[in-house]
Amino acid sequence: MTLKIGDKVSVLDEDITGIITSQNGKLYGIETTDGFVLEFYAHELILIDKSLKSEVFSGQSAFDVIQEKEIPQKRKSQRIKPKERNLPAMEVDLHIHQLTPRPNRLSNHEMLTLQLDTAERQLKFAMSKRIQKVVFIHGVGEGVLKTELEYLFGRYNNLTFYAADYQKYGMGATEVYIYQNTAP
Repeated sequence: MTLKIGDKVSVLDEDITGIITSQNGKLYGIETTDGFVLEFYAHELILIDKSLKSEVFSGQSAFDVIQEKEIPQKRKSQRIKPKERNLPAMEVDLHIHQLTPRPNRLSNHEMLTLQLDTAERQLKFAMSKRIQKVVFIHGVGEGVLKTELEYLFGRYNNLTFYAADYQKYGMGATEVYIYQNTAP
């Protein structure tokens, strides 16, 4: 089997298809559909189409088309400010008006139960999605919800909790740090 530049080929033992763009001795350079150029020996390749010149490129060789292809520019990595690096990944607002449209129809016990159920559900969600920091906004009030949250968090061995950033939340929030690599 003779292979030449411009032939469409597939690799035998891998899910790679592309066009031959170069030949260096026994190695053939294949540009994949993702734009990567990989090298393979002839015995590793299967010819799919004899030549793509006549049908697809209307007079242009595959090599010419590849040469015209734009070279993607490097993306600049977004610089993260030191302040933003330490921001919590997830915030959970436990104010009752955020959880239900009609808070005045609930008793104090029902409100507290709804808030605690929401906190526990969001905590389990954060653990399942491997989110390390969660801020629970509970407000200042009389401290009943804060005390119940501390009791809830105390039941877990793989987390620590402490007062959240005072400048951002005041005294009305608790930050939870979830340890990810704990042995059972």
